[in-house]
Amino acid sequence: MPAYSLVDRPDTIRSELRQQHRIGVDTEFMRERTFFAELCLVQISTPDHIFCIDPLAGGDMQAFWDNATARTWVLHSARQDIEVIYQTSQRMPQRIFDTQIAAGLLGYAPQLGYAGLVSELFGVEIAKTHTRADWSRRPLSDALLQYAAEDVKYLLPAHELLAARLEQQGRLAWAEEDSAQLLEPALYDLDPQLAIDRLRGAKNLHGASRAAATRLAVWRETEALRANRPRQWIARDAALLSLARSLPTSIEELQEIEGLAPGLVRRSGRNVLAAIAASREDNNKYRPPAAPDEAEKALLKRMQAAVIACAADLGLANETVASRKDLAAVIAGADSRVLRGWRREVIGAALLELV
Repeated sequence: MPAYSLVDRPDTIRSELRQQHRIGVDTEFMRERTFFAELCLVQISTPDHIFCIDPLAGGDMQAFWDNATARTWVLHSARQDIEVIYQTSQRMPQRIFDTQIAAGLLGYAPQLGYAGLVSELFGVEIAKTHTRADWSRRPLSDALLQYAAEDVKYLLPAHELLAARLEQQGRLAWAEEDSAQLLEPALYDLDPQLAIDRLRGAKNLHGASRAAATRLAVWRETEALRANRPRQWIARDAALLSLARSLPTSIEELQEIEGLAPGLVRRSGRNVLAAIAASREDNNKYRPPAAPDEAEKALLKRMQAAVIACAADLGLANETVASRKDLAAVIAGADSRVLRGWRREVIGAALLELV
């Protein structure tokens, strides 16, 4: 294994990074008690060394990101790492290669984990012994740093193997295309006005209840952002849905809502009641999604059959080609990844003909 170094001054590895056109990247973070994940460690691998960079040590991380983001990043299951780095630094790499995506396009399980990929490619078993470690505690033990370093040790060799195999099959551009989609800032920007989409169960509400749920979701999101606390710590989904359904008019009625903490009622009860009051006369045009009719069910089955046949021809998992959600979007006339890029060529155009 390449040697690793713990780096508390990221500027000291500037020259090493500048010599690389690609680097392996992984992160360790904590988010159990906060809304935003706290970035606790950044692991960078080059062909000769592994750097474990401590963002909590007070070094100049912005200068580090300026340097690091100019390289191609190789990551496994990149979305969470990109999210944490983007929300911490407002920076993204110019180009990434996601080894999980690449493996899926070679016929491996779509959600194959890093340890599974390393086992498949190199016959090496990685022990996942520190998955629940507190990465914010200092000092970091040598055992934790060894564990963190191993998480990037095989990324560059995996990139070489996977890219070569994808090139042979004419699918390297597919992997690059799917990886690039993870660099869309809209995936990670937080807009409280869209919080209703994350309130489970709200899609079946209508009228004043739907309007109240929308306003309450915005209120909770804003509070969670302000306090940097998990949404469910502010108010649980079930409590917001109860509020939206019952539309209480007084503090006493709020106190009867199961799951609504007394402290929350004291601090924010009036704001909650104001949001509900504004919803009673709200003439919103939202309607709960209708259940698919028999014709739509039959169409979905035909589309699924086409996807299954296409995936079998390509030697891929069905969901790698198109998920049920992708197909439902096509039927609804909404945007769907199956109508873009390589998927449109192999199956999307045929699905549109079915529709």
